[in-house]
Amino acid sequence: MAFAPSEEPVALKILVAGGFGVGKTTLVGAISEIRPLRTEEVLSDRGVGVDDIDGVEAKTTTTVAMDFGRITIREGLVVYLFGTPGQERFWFMWDELSYGALGAVVLADTRRLTDCFPSIDYFEQRGTPFIVAVNCFDGADQHEADDVRIALDLDPEVPVLLCDVRRRASAKVVLVTLVEHALKMLTAAQR
Repeated sequence: MAFAPSEEPVALKILVAGGFGVGKTTLVGAISEIRPLRTEEVLSDRGVGVDDIDGVEAKTTTTVAMDFGRITIREGLVVYLFGTPGQERFWFMWDELSYGALGAVVLADTRRLTDCFPSIDYFEQRGTPFIVAVNCFDGADQHEADDVRIALDLDPEVPVLLCDVRRRASAKVVLVTLVEHALKMLTAAQR
């Protein structure tokens, strides 16, 4: 379907949230058609005692503002991806980043599952449609999506899926699942 000049262009905004080191930057990079804007900085002494790196000790950089990527679905329809910073000291930026978002992907790491609770709480409190995507890290214990749902005490309608955000096809499934979920919620709210 081609973009008709009389149609208004549509831009969809999607957030990618989750704990420190869960793969937000990787997801945006795997799916973006442009070279993503990254605001990564080298971990420094200032984070010692502030940032919890248990389980991700090999991580050397962190996002300090956001990641940004773009996907053109067709002429006149573009998806903008905004990866949020994971550490608590940068959460003040979430309100600005989430303004106007269609929904959010909350990435989870089963080795540090509690790190995604702040993201889940944030989107639940604001009524923002979200899904949980479990990033299946090499060497991590694998869990069924239903077991993760129970552990996170999620409502049954919140989709939970397993993924590998390094793979473009897997990242695509995550984003399609979010858009379908957001549309389902919008349709239900209009009834």
